[in-house]
Amino acid sequence: MVRILNAYFPARTLLLGVSEAIVAYLALLSMTYLRLGTDSTLVLFYEGGWVRIAIVCLVCIVCVYYYDLYDSLILTSTREVVTRLVQVIGTTCIILAVLYYVYPSIQIRSSLFVPGVLAMGICLAFWRKLFSLFSRFPILTEKAVVLGEGPLSLLVAHEIQERLELGIRLVGYVGQAPDSPEALDGVRRIRNMEDLARIAGKHEVDRVIVTMSDRRGKLPVEKLLELKTRGVLIEDGASFYETLTGKVPLEALRLSQLLFSPGFCVSRPLLVYKRVSSFVLSFLCLLITSPLMGLIALAIWLDSRRPILFRQRRVGRDGKIFTLYKFRSMKVNGNGPRDGQEKPQPARVDDERFTRVGRWIRRMRVDELPQLYNILKGDMHFVGPRPFMLEEEEELAQKIPWYKQRWSVNPGATGWAQIHRPYCVTLEDNREKLSYDLFYIKNMSIGLDLLIIFQTAKILLLGRGAR
Repeated sequence: MVRILNAYFPARTLLLGVSEAIVAYLALLSMTYLRLGTDSTLVLFYEGGWVRIAIVCLVCIVCVYYYDLYDSLILTSTREVVTRLVQVIGTTCIILAVLYYVYPSIQIRSSLFVPGVLAMGICLAFWRKLFSLFSRFPILTEKAVVLGEGPLSLLVAHEIQERLELGIRLVGYVGQAPDSPEALDGVRRIRNMEDLARIAGKHEVDRVIVTMSDRRGKLPVEKLLELKTRGVLIEDGASFYETLTGKVPLEALRLSQLLFSPGFCVSRPLLVYKRVSSFVLSFLCLLITSPLMGLIALAIWLDSRRPILFRQRRVGRDGKIFTLYKFRSMKVNGNGPRDGQEKPQPARVDDERFTRVGRWIRRMRVDELPQLYNILKGDMHFVGPRPFMLEEEEELAQKIPWYKQRWSVNPGATGWAQIHRPYCVTLEDNREKLSYDLFYIKNMSIGLDLLIIFQTAKILLLGRGAR
């Protein structure tokens, strides 16, 4: 795994992205020489052809990313990859047409555009297939063993088994208890540390992932040191799980990690930066969107009269209560409990409580625009854990361990949890969302905020997760 902007990405996925950019560039370059012949030198060296081709490649790779073609679930499906690549080529053509209309000086020659883009798409599809075949070679696969059993062991094994792009194969897991299962998520059991040392040598194990929940007096330090001196990487299971998933494993979270971990400590300069940047951006966004907000307010008034705004108490930093503002998208009192329910219920896709205008503004996410005022006031930042209703927060704080750690930072309009789990309904959903929030608090940085904003723009453009 490679760490970029305080988030972790599989090395193979990054290599795939870089190699695809090179393949796309070479495809366009080759088509330039094929189509233009002797004029290609003039185009490339005197008309800035190198830069123009690079712009086409950049747009294409961004579209590949926005269509989730680096997602682990998509990478394993050949049909889905081909379908989305066709969509990528179409979207690339549309974006380039707009760019060429606005900036004609960056346009490649018209005789090169269509064959060049088609050649680029074919080469990317071929390279994807070739890259997948190369990745399956045993020599390029890292072998690992899980030391321990229990919830964290199962989580780690499941993630490795599901994410083939990691290039990791589990040889087995060490389960020393008499009642240990013979297989953990399909991974066979290694009965003791003596067998581990023998199997590590036989199978040339590269990594041992320690997932033992209770290590006092049970961790085989000498055996692990012996393996480490032989070049085997010894890694903490909780940290390894964080790098794979971008969330903290609540099942293995201990008080010592909160106290002694290098994370969970936000510096004063970072807090000052977040406040200043949030103030400036919210002020600029309010100026830019004020005409749109006026039209939305008028539409709501014509559709269902007043109130225009929806106000709700939310929990902020250190448990402070503030009023959150949104455009009203439901009928008056529609956010209250349904018949037979004791508390407000989450919105559904086909919720009958939506007004006609409300359904549209929620779908386009513009009902959130009044939250810019909350950000301007300092109740929220642009990026942070999403604030929930007071009653919901109190209930979750009682049922989920470490939940109040979310209140250690300002909430945000978007966040690490929002881009991974857009909507929560069940207790388990909120547990998983908390694990993402804790990862963000632990790794909070300017770079991670920029990555979250970039991902949020992707979600908004593709209209995902709206209710």
